[in-house]
Amino acid sequence: MGASQSYTLRGQVTRLDATTRITLSVLALASGVYTYLGVRELLDGDETTVFLGAIVYSSAVSVAIYAFWSYLMRFMPHVRQPGGRRMLYLAMAIGSAMIIAMSSWLNAAALAGSAALEQHLSVTTEEYQQKLNEAHENALAAQSLLPDIQLASQRFAGLSEQEARSGVLTGTSGSGTVVQLLRQMSSQLSGLQGEIEGSREQVKVLFEQGGEHLSAMRKLVSSQGPVAERANAYGEEAVALSGLLTSLEQTSVAPAVRRAAEDLGRSFIAPIADAGDADLRERQSRVVGTIEAAVQAQSLALATAADEILARPKVEPLRFTPLSAPEAVIRYARDFLPSWAGAISIDLLPAVLIFVLCIVQDVIRREEGEELELGDMSAGEMMRALRIQKKLHAAERGDVDVGNREADYRDAGDREAAVHHGEIVGPPREADDIIQRNHPASATPFPKTAAR
Repeated sequence: MGASQSYTLRGQVTRLDATTRITLSVLALASGVYTYLGVRELLDGDETTVFLGAIVYSSAVSVAIYAFWSYLMRFMPHVRQPGGRRMLYLAMAIGSAMIIAMSSWLNAAALAGSAALEQHLSVTTEEYQQKLNEAHENALAAQSLLPDIQLASQRFAGLSEQEARSGVLTGTSGSGTVVQLLRQMSSQLSGLQGEIEGSREQVKVLFEQGGEHLSAMRKLVSSQGPVAERANAYGEEAVALSGLLTSLEQTSVAPAVRRAAEDLGRSFIAPIADAGDADLRERQSRVVGTIEAAVQAQSLALATAADEILARPKVEPLRFTPLSAPEAVIRYARDFLPSWAGAISIDLLPAVLIFVLCIVQDVIRREEGEELELGDMSAGEMMRALRIQKKLHAAERGDVDVGNREADYRDAGDREAAVHHGEIVGPPREADDIIQRNHPASATPFPKTAAR
């Protein structure tokens, strides 16, 4: 049963030899074609130079892949020693790494290069969107100070009105020193409020323009057509958007609020009480001191809030970097694992065939045992072995004595006498030999057939 199984396996291996060669040729050719498509993206020059360079490189890759796997497929299944087998495995690992380095990544670029470039544009668009939002938030951060400034301005304006009508602070109505001071503080805060509100409209316009650029960039990513042309148009939109980010960062009024808050506290000049009554002048002086303390507190609060806004990290404008298809495939390899798997499988699939052959040869050797070598002997080797055996037998019979030879001669004489008297005898005895000797001229014990 074992011999029959090994015989069947040997026959199948022989029948699949042509299929194996065709498979290696097709895989090497396919890898060369995809390598050609991928390497064209890396070469620079006129069309003729790019074409010839890509053809030469892809042809070298195809020949190298075919030769490498052919060598291993011929030698590895027949190497029995563990040390030799390990060295061949090491050679296979080194060769596979070299094939991946010179071919597989270009195959992946040919399979998924356009999709990887679109992925790069899409990711860059999202980054620009994030940067635009951050710049917009920083520009509008000063708007959060607007309620506090409005409230302070209204409070000073209200106190000035009440003081002028009923003298709520000094006890004496009329437009005097305190009323003028309160109106001055309210006017300064109102001017700061107007500056903050004015910047809001500018920020809104810049943000809308940035949104339009982002919309155009998204259309370029999702539209049809050559990705290289779309990438060029995308770069123009990216440059314009980067300029808008810089402008948006410069429209923040937080620095202006910080300076205004400092000026509000430092530039406060307490007016001299001008009332004719000494008691009224004393009350005016106390109210002015209270207003000064309130102004200092408001100035400190605004400066602190402005510092918090200024402490935010600045938005650095992005710089769009165009990529080639191979570079994009490598950068976004995790997003294109199936393409990478297919590109590597084209180059390394023969390794699986080699493992199959190694397993089949091991099964054949286990089934046939030591008879494997004998079963593989050719006809010439068999004849040479027979001649060696004959020489060994002749050496063993080299010491035959003369008496045996004389007995042979007597046997020959008796045979002639028997023939003379008409007796039937067999053919003459010849020396022991396993090779048949033909004597056409000698008598034959078998009658000849009648001629027709």
